[in-house]
Amino acid sequence: MPPLSKSAFQPASISAVFAAASVLAVVLATAQSSPAPSPAPKTASQQFKNIQVLKDIPPDQLMPAMQFMQASLGVECDFCHVQGAFEKDDKKPKQTARAMMKMMFAINQNNFDGHREVTCYTCHRGSNDPSGTPKVVEVGAKPTEAMKVEESKADLSKLPASAEIIDRYIAALGGAEAIKKLESRVQHGKANFGGHETPIDIYVKAPNMRASVMHTAEGDNVTAFDGTTGWLGMIGGHTREVHGADVEVLKIDSDLRFPLHLKEMWPDLKNANPETIAGHETYQVIARGEGRPTLRLFFDLQSHLLVRMIRYSESPLGRIPNQLDYADYKGSDGFAKTPTKWSIARPTGAFSIQVDEMEMNPKIDNSRFAVPLSPPPPPAK
Repeated sequence: MPPLSKSAFQPASISAVFAAASVLAVVLATAQSSPAPSPAPKTASQQFKNIQVLKDIPPDQLMPAMQFMQASLGVECDFCHVQGAFEKDDKKPKQTARAMMKMMFAINQNNFDGHREVTCYTCHRGSNDPSGTPKVVEVGAKPTEAMKVEESKADLSKLPASAEIIDRYIAALGGAEAIKKLESRVQHGKANFGGHETPIDIYVKAPNMRASVMHTAEGDNVTAFDGTTGWLGMIGGHTREVHGADVEVLKIDSDLRFPLHLKEMWPDLKNANPETIAGHETYQVIARGEGRPTLRLFFDLQSHLLVRMIRYSESPLGRIPNQLDYADYKGSDGFAKTPTKWSIARPTGAFSIQVDEMEMNPKIDNSRFAVPLSPPPPPAK
C-alpha cells in the first residue's frame, strides 16, 4: 500500500477527521500484520568514510569511478590517498579532485543537458597536469598529420548486414552444432606480463561458469563467476565480490555459446567503419543491449573470425574500455574453434595469454567456481 500523503492528515471537517482516523487505524493494523519493507539500498557515503562528491552512487560504483580517474590522469591511488587511511584528507590532490569532479558535473549539466560529454580524460589525456598548449609538429611531418584525424570513407550501405557478419562468424567457428557440443573446457597455459610469465589455468562450464587461476610465486590469484556471483580471490585466501558492470563482463567471458547469443542479447547491431588490425582488413560491428556493456566487434574479412572485441564498462565519471585481441583459433573432434592466444589491454595495463594445452568437455565440479569460505580470523593475542 502506498504511503498516505500529507493532505490525508489535513481534513476539512470534523467528519473528515473521524474518517481519516478510521482509515489510519486500518492502515496501522495492516502494517502490523504485513512484513516490514526491505531497507533501502546503501549509498557510497553510507558504506565508506568521508565521501563528499560521489555520495549518492551505489557502493559498487565507487571503485570503477576511481579506476576511471586513475586511467585518465595516469596516476596510482597514493597520488590522492594516504595509503592505509583512504578517508583522510591530508593530500592536496584529493581536494583538487573533488573540485574537478564538481566542475565536470556542472559543465555537463549547464552545457549538455546533463549528458556526460566532458570527462576527466577530455582534458587530462593520461597526464595529471593537462596542457592547454597545442604540440608543435615534428621535423619532417606535415601539420595535417599531427592535427587532423582522417575519417573513413567507407560506404556502410555496401557492407554485409551486421547479422550476416555474425552468421559468417558462427559458420567459421564450425557452425551452431559444433558450438552447442561444447559443455566444458579447461585450458592450461601462461600469462605474460611485460615479459614475466605466470602459469594460468582457465575452467569454463556451461551455461555460464568460469574460473581463471594464475599461479604466482606468492600464491594464486583467482577471477571467477559461479553463474550468479562474480568474485576475486587474492593471495592469502581473501576474497572480494565483483559488482556492477564488472559482473556483465564476467558473464561474457563465462558464456561458451557467446556467438550464438550475440544477436539475442545485443539486438541493436550496427555496422561501423572497417579498420585494419595487425595487417588484416576487418568488418566492425557495434553491439548494444539493454543493461549490457556496449561492444565493438571486429571480424576478419578473410577468415570471418572475431579478431578484436572492445567492451566498455560504465562508471559514474565515464566509460572504461577493455580491449581483447584474439588469435590462433583451434578446434578438433567436431568441437567449435576457439582462440588459443589473446591479449587484454586496459588503460592501466596489458597482458597476454598463450594456451599450451586444452581439454574439451572434461568433468568440472561446480565447487571450482563457488566463492570459498572466508578463513577464520586469527586468534586474539
